[in-house]
Amino acid sequence: MSPVPERMPENIGKLLSQVKKPSRYLGNEFNACYKNWEKADLRVALVFPDLYEIGMSHHGLQILYSVINAQEDLLADRVYGPDKDLEELLLSRQGAIFAVESRRPLAEFDMIGITLPYELCYTNILTILALGHIPIRSTERLDSHPFVIGGGSGSFNPEPVADFFDAVLLGDGEKAVLEITAALKTAKEKELDRQKTLEELAEIPGVYVPSFFAPRYDRQGKLLAVDSLKKGHEKIQRSILPDLETSQIPEKPLVPLVRIVHDRLGIEVARGCTRGCRFCQAGIIYRPVRERTADRVVELAEKGMAAGGFEELALLSLSTGDYSCLSPVLGRLMDRFVKEYVSVSMPSMRVGTLTPEIMNQIKRVRKTGFTLAPEAGTDRLRKVINKGITEEDLLATCRDANVLGWKLLKFYFMVGLPTETEEDIRAIADLVRKAARTSIDRQLRINVSVATFVPKPHTPFQWEPQITIDEAFARINLLRKSLPKGNYKLKWQDPRQSFLEGVMSRGDRLLSRVIEEAWQRGARLDAWSEHYDLSIWQAAAEACNVDLSQYLRRRDFAEVLPWQHLDTGVEQEFLLAELEKSLTGEYTPDCRVHGCHNCGACDFKEVQPVVRCKQKNQNASREQESIEAATDAQEEEIAAQRPGEEKKAEQENPHHWYRLFYAKQGDIRLLSHLEVIQVFFQALRRAEVKMHYTQGFNPVPKASFSPALPVGTESLAEYLDIDLIEAITDENEFMHTINAQLPEGIAVKTVADVPDKKGTAAVKNLTCYHINFDSDLSGEDREKLGSFMKCESFTINKFRKGKKRVIDVREQVESLVVSGNNSLEMVLLSEEGKAASKPVTILKAVLDLTQEQGLDIDILKVWSKPAP
Repeated sequence: MSPVPERMPENIGKLLSQVKKPSRYLGNEFNACYKNWEKADLRVALVFPDLYEIGMSHHGLQILYSVINAQEDLLADRVYGPDKDLEELLLSRQGAIFAVESRRPLAEFDMIGITLPYELCYTNILTILALGHIPIRSTERLDSHPFVIGGGSGSFNPEPVADFFDAVLLGDGEKAVLEITAALKTAKEKELDRQKTLEELAEIPGVYVPSFFAPRYDRQGKLLAVDSLKKGHEKIQRSILPDLETSQIPEKPLVPLVRIVHDRLGIEVARGCTRGCRFCQAGIIYRPVRERTADRVVELAEKGMAAGGFEELALLSLSTGDYSCLSPVLGRLMDRFVKEYVSVSMPSMRVGTLTPEIMNQIKRVRKTGFTLAPEAGTDRLRKVINKGITEEDLLATCRDANVLGWKLLKFYFMVGLPTETEEDIRAIADLVRKAARTSIDRQLRINVSVATFVPKPHTPFQWEPQITIDEAFARINLLRKSLPKGNYKLKWQDPRQSFLEGVMSRGDRLLSRVIEEAWQRGARLDAWSEHYDLSIWQAAAEACNVDLSQYLRRRDFAEVLPWQHLDTGVEQEFLLAELEKSLTGEYTPDCRVHGCHNCGACDFKEVQPVVRCKQKNQNASREQESIEAATDAQEEEIAAQRPGEEKKAEQENPHHWYRLFYAKQGDIRLLSHLEVIQVFFQALRRAEVKMHYTQGFNPVPKASFSPALPVGTESLAEYLDIDLIEAITDENEFMHTINAQLPEGIAVKTVADVPDKKGTAAVKNLTCYHINFDSDLSGEDREKLGSFMKCESFTINKFRKGKKRVIDVREQVESLVVSGNNSLEMVLLSEEGKAASKPVTILKAVLDLTQEQGLDIDILKVWSKPAP
């Protein structure tokens, strides 16, 4: 291990300017918590082992960040997985990965809390630990090292990575994380050694200490037992939060500066699902259903939107359509936010819960995504998996969605489900064809997504085998051939990735050697198809003498499963009964409506279903009758509702166009042009500035920005033209209000009227840049600059999309003056519609600079004005 650096580089911006997407490492999110490092008694780094765009979309990490930082004596910071370019850069400089807010090295924290969201991120965990100068294996850590603690949905079989963790939390984290931090704080104060601290952690409900368990194998490598080394800890029961209503949740959400996967405010309306899909691990490990009240959901939405400025609000749950208060909540939210052009989405809706009433509410601002998950192509196979929907239900939902204006639907299926036949695969194509025929104008497009079924631990199908890579490809190819030509698009998860997912999902501790070996051989970011390489894993397994395919075999009911010492609360007898029912297609209804099925998750004292509003009968056929009746009554009214509202608003509200001049300085210069646009729109919404929006089903503020500034260039002369409903009466107060909502480094300097461009010819502009080098300009440098200005032509080659283009940059340089020992002033001439060159591109060509030397140049745009 390399020694821990004494401090981080003073200029993070210089470091990040050398990676392809620096903005993902900047932090500086709105509502981020900056606490005094020295005053904190315990410091926690919350780690998400994948790229920032994924990790910032993870609701659970934001909850824990808020819960910990709400304690006066605790500090929580965040770390996200680096892309390969930053990893290589840090390794080349013997640097350390750093936390977002404090920018402290990982090894300086007391606790490293790592989310285990999915199996294909395991090598990223090793990357983060290694870059943090923390020993990868728990047995190699000293008392001086942080405690590495895992949690999340992947914690219910952490065995493949158990050797890398000091402890793992099973279940809900809101309460347990404070018990863990309290134990670590006490151990730190008492100066307990590592072993005694682990013993204290093991007493906390839901905390699993892998070193207190020892797997036993026979000579062939078959798991015989997982022996407890600590009396009274033979099984670890999950931590569970009985009531969401009083649990802490971020009222001021983190607002990223960059576009992330789920760039929205997420409100968890319920936790848990008891629909009973037999393939679904989440439906087991998060039981029972616990809902928030309608009033609390609306309250959180109002506070979160005011503090966040998002354009979308998502109601989160494993099955949001089953939230008992959905209809009144959705109506209240849309009534509250429709005038602010905030849309409401529900990422997890079941067929049969999407009524026309709900669809009509969703589309009042913009039609968000519409994904349906039939999972299987036939009613027979859907009965096997206990999906509880019919082909008739699905087609009726498609018909309703199309009537209400949706032109694109997304279907999700799995291949390799138990008892699946070729007939079931061909039926997927038939179902898609029938869905397309429900379109009233034949314009409906359907995207079909397919994944290979992975039999997950703790589910009724945990004993079932997973099909091979070749079998998965064969079934996907059969579906490709069966799908007719038309408005269909088929995509699938690579079965080679599903293979590794299955191995890690069902694996034991022998796999830790394989993971480490694959990581040493270069395995990184395996959830990203462009980085995944199965051959690396095959070579690593061979080097470790491990047969990966044996993890995907059918399991005998009598054999020891690697995860069976970890208790979800659901009894094995229930899982076996559900497996038996799958073979006959017997349906197990939702216990919220049809009574307890004795799965074992509830004790009916502290833990029991929490349903806030009176439940409807979930009989699919009855609900479908009401859907069809409602559709007939609403169809004509809905068709023209939105455009009429917009036109009327446009006619009634006055238009006030203003130009806001702003500066962009410091590390914020690493934001792209599109990211700056997003930052401004969110800031204007938080500041409650009333703006005009474009018409149509995806409204955005009416605004235009100055030409894109190159990433890495600072500026004092950017502008934004914005169309406001109300006139600005006090410019200073307006700027103060806006600047309070902008991140450090961006500030509005002046407000002016927008110049009238009507009837003017193509505009030529002069733009002045101040340029500083890391070292003094040499005599040779000055000669080259002088020769450049004296020449009539100086051409460079530009390559874009494989095409070469020759550009004369001399005609773009109006003046170039040496202003100091290591500084220049450059004035460039640009014209609308013509390609302009960046100052750094010109200087690299003129001074024969390398790519790295070009990145060390500091460039400041000082002014821009029309050319005479």
